[in-house]
Amino acid sequence: MKFDIFTEIQKRECEAQGGFGQLLKESLEQAQAAERAGFSCWWEVEHHCTPNFSYSSCPELILQAVANVTSSLRVGHAGILAPFAINHPLRAAERAAMLDQITGGRLEVGLAKSGGKEWETFNVSEAQAAEDLVEATRLYTSAWTQTPFSWDSPRWQVGPRDVQPKPRQTPHPPLWHTCSSPPSFERAGQLGVGVLGTTLFAPVESFGEMLSGYRRAIESCEVPVGRFKNNAAGVFTFVHVNRSVKAAVQSGAPRSALWYVSSAPSVFNVPREIFYRAIRGQTDPRSAPSTAALDKAEVADPTDTDDINPVVALMKREFAGEEISNEEVFETLRDLDSVIIGDVETCRRKMERYRDVGVDRLMCLSQMGEVSHEDVLTSIALTGEHLIPYFAQRGEK
Repeated sequence: MKFDIFTEIQKRECEAQGGFGQLLKESLEQAQAAERAGFSCWWEVEHHCTPNFSYSSCPELILQAVANVTSSLRVGHAGILAPFAINHPLRAAERAAMLDQITGGRLEVGLAKSGGKEWETFNVSEAQAAEDLVEATRLYTSAWTQTPFSWDSPRWQVGPRDVQPKPRQTPHPPLWHTCSSPPSFERAGQLGVGVLGTTLFAPVESFGEMLSGYRRAIESCEVPVGRFKNNAAGVFTFVHVNRSVKAAVQSGAPRSALWYVSSAPSVFNVPREIFYRAIRGQTDPRSAPSTAALDKAEVADPTDTDDINPVVALMKREFAGEEISNEEVFETLRDLDSVIIGDVETCRRKMERYRDVGVDRLMCLSQMGEVSHEDVLTSIALTGEHLIPYFAQRGEK
């Protein structure tokens, strides 16, 4: 199991703490620290109009900046928003090829269907987003490997063209899909691309079940969309490693994790119940609400603060505006294997759960919410000192 960094380029109340310029400076210092610590890849999201939650609206530019201050750390999209109205696939393929050249062949390319608020911002339908994801994935590899390149589909047509530059990696960078449901995991496997998922507060076992569906699908994939199968699975979740459990709690990581999950429905304009269902282990979207944009903004119900699941109850209290201490949040979350916050031994034990369900890449979300730059650097350094060597010595890839 390799260790990666996953980042939103995030800081809660960013403008009051030096603004984006300071956040970018800290992010680049964290990338350098990650390379020194032995992390494999720096994964970057693409989100639009999401202040505080994510300042990564132009990930290619930040990934170039990361590559400029590192020499071996790979850089990855997680992922490029696939709808044509957001990123035309030919332009995205060109930008990715150029970035692969600039970074000396260090690029990983993930694609994402995106979601509610971004569909609303760019006038994209849910059905169109799903179709565009598949077509864009096929188009990328054709643009990267064919000379001349041409395309003829109901969605887009173009004559013979010489698309330049080609990627530096041969035949092309590894391809991934960001996924959050059983059908999306299976689709990634059917296309022969890697899968990038998340657990957040959901059980690790739920991720393992979706991963099993992915493995079955990719094993039966005879003609991958790319020039090779990328049979690999990554997952991002909250990771904060400190010298003691007390120091991990004092860092603000527990409350930051809660803020992240509680903020996501409003930030992305999707139903909050989707997150509650995932936390309860009900991950199959065939019986869950749609991820299409909401018709109106959420309004908290101060009387709805209880639930049979204590983590969901915690989220409802936070959404209702209740101030909850880091200590109380940690006590509620500490038994979740999917939340990796604590000392080295605690984090090692939880990381083993991910390894045991078949995760190849553990994508550590450490820059989150109110966690200070110094505490993020501490977490990166301790992971590199104690945890990356531990999993390497146990023969993990």
